[in-house]
Order: sequence, then structure tokens, then C-alpha cells
Amino acid sequence: MTLLAILVGTLVAGIGSVWLAAWLSFGVLNRYTQHMLSLAAGALLATAFLHLLPEAFESEAGAHELFLTLLIGLVFFFLLDKAQLWHHGHEHGQAYHHGHAPGQLSGHDHKARDHGHLHDHHAKDKLGGQWAVLAGDSVHCFGDGILIASAFMADMRLGVIAALAVLAHEVPHHMGDLAVLRQGSSSRKAAIVKVSMAGAVTALGGALGYVLVDALHDWLPYFLVVASSSFVYVALADLIPQLQKRLSARQTAEQILWLAVGMGMVLVVSVLAGHQH
Repeated sequence: MTLLAILVGTLVAGIGSVWLAAWLSFGVLNRYTQHMLSLAAGALLATAFLHLLPEAFESEAGAHELFLTLLIGLVFFFLLDKAQLWHHGHEHGQAYHHGHAPGQLSGHDHKARDHGHLHDHHAKDKLGGQWAVLAGDSVHCFGDGILIASAFMADMRLGVIAALAVLAHEVPHHMGDLAVLRQGSSSRKAAIVKVSMAGAVTALGGALGYVLVDALHDWLPYFLVVASSSFVYVALADLIPQLQKRLSARQTAEQILWLAVGMGMVLVVSVLAGHQH
């Protein structure tokens, strides 16, 4: 009975939060899609610095080990991005060698090839950010599953409250996830499916937490730090640079406002949830 409650609670929290975020992002806030990048950056940074990292450092894990994990996580996601760029460059080189020789290209062909190259390069750049978000989201959701399982095993009512709290605090950064994926080649449906699959990892964490809650609980701070490193990297290396462009004073103010909205959403739900899962 407890395992069934854990599975239901984790699926509702993990996938339900994605669908609610999708409804807000693509329904209510659809007309503001041009501002979702700023909101995504704010939500991801706030999730990392106001929720995940403080919770990790409140544990008994050593600060040195947690900072080392954060550093390794940042380097890992940087290398993931580099791997995507290397793969793109390798493919482009092969395509060039198998295509026309330079002298055989007309001016129109040059423009078409250059345009296609820039488009593919942009898509490839986004792919690394997408995988970083999905990887971090999966780790975060796995940790959420362990926490929900722990709460259900302590008290059924506490488990229900924990599942609802997880659902609430996941919505803002899932909105950020969806915004990041939509910046790449993903359609709305594909973005929702990908983030939902990451959200479903909550159930995996819950099932393993039910069996190995004592052993896995010691690793939870490190899971939280790895998830934080992915959110910080994507926000600072992928999203923020796209916002660093010359804009009017009004457009700059709108960017700052939506960045603050993203941070504020995470802060509000953290306060309402009592900073507890």
C-alpha cells in the first residue's frame, strides 16, 4: 500500500507539474513567448541558488565535497556542450568534402550553404543546452522521488503534503525547461514529452527510495548539487548570453522584469512550501 502511494504521489508530482507548467507556458503565457527566455533564466538560477544548494548544504555532507561536486558538474556540462559542437564540426567537414568543391559553388549556392550552416549550427548549440537541462532535471526529479518516498514511509499524510509541495515548486523551473527546449528544434509536443519523461524519473527515485531509502538518503545532497550545476550552467552559458544584446531602455526593463518574475515564482513557492519537500 505504501509503495503504491509513493508511485502515485511521485507520478502526480513529477508529470503533473510538467503539464501544469506547459498549460501556463503555452496557454496563459503563450502571448509572452518572447519573454520566456528571461523567465527561464531567472527560474533556473533561483531554483539552484534558493532551493537546491541551500538544501544540500543544510545536510551533513561536507562543504568542500559539495563545492567539488558543483565544480565537476559545471565542467561536465561544459564538456557536453563541447562534444555537441565537435560533433557538429565533424559532420559539417564531412558534408563539405562530399559536396561541391569551392570553385563549383555559385553565389546563390554559397548563400544557401552558409544559411543552412548557420541554422544547423544554431540548432546544434541549443541541443547541448537541452540535454543539460534534461539531465539536471532527471537528477533533480530522482532526488524528489527519494524525498517523497521518505515522507510517505514516515507518515502517509506527510507524504501527500510532500508530493503536493514538490508539484508546486517544480512548476516554475519546468516552465524554464520548456522555454529552453522550445528555443531549439523541439516542437511544443516534443518539449512536453521530453520534460515529462524527465519528470517520470521521480517515480524511479520513489521506487528505489522505498527499497533503499537509508542508503540513498546520504547521496541526496550530491544529487541536488549536480542538478544545480546543470541549471546554473544552462542559465549562464546558454540563456543569459542570448539576452546580452543592445536593446531599448523599455526592452531592457522588460528583460529584467521577466528575469525577476522567474526568480520570484521560485521564491514564492519555496516560501509557501515552507522550504520543505
